Amino acid sequence: MLLPESLTRLIEQLQKLPGIGAKGSQRLAFHVLRTPRDETERLCEAIRDVKEQVTYCSVCNNITDTDPCGVCTSSVRDARIICVVEEPQNVSIVEKTGGFKGKYHVLMGTLSPLHGVGPDDLKIKGLVERVGVGDVEEVILATNPTVEGEATALYLARLLKPLGTRITRIARGIPVGSDLEYADEFTMSRAMEGRQEF
Repeated sequence: MLLPESLTRLIEQLQKLPGIGAKGSQRLAFHVLRTPRDETERLCEAIRDVKEQVTYCSVCNNITDTDPCGVCTSSVRDARIICVVEEPQNVSIVEKTGGFKGKYHVLMGTLSPLHGVGPDDLKIKGLVERVGVGDVEEVILATNPTVEGEATALYLARLLKPLGTRITRIARGIPVGSDLEYADEFTMSRAMEGRQEF
């Protein structure tokens, strides 16, 4: 079937999104085509707003529309405890538990020598600086239970331990080989409660 060039371009762009294959991108493109113009304008505006207004916190690297973010500037959050996660979306998973009241540090990935990702490619320097100030009593390593996540946690533990801070690792409530993104609130809550010295 010969498609108009603009529709073909939309299909190609949608296919670049994670988890969207050729058939899925085509279904989404035809859905956009059938959707009333005002709804598609709102979608375009929402995408534009995200690109223009959302940035990364200069302290913890979480996504935010103010810098520093609300968690970093909160006087209610416990600055003595930092939970280290791989990606910004992991922060919302931990927050859903309602049990963590400390602050965060987002690494923006994991160590992966096979993919050319080393320590200098992650946001590790800022974490070391935050811990080095001396106010941090505990760092919770909440990286995913994958080979890369475990290697990153081990690297961070060896790096931070000499600074005199307690280093803990979330418990094994999260299945090995899975992502925090897919954990429900109960599993994540149990993993946080069962964290151990690293």
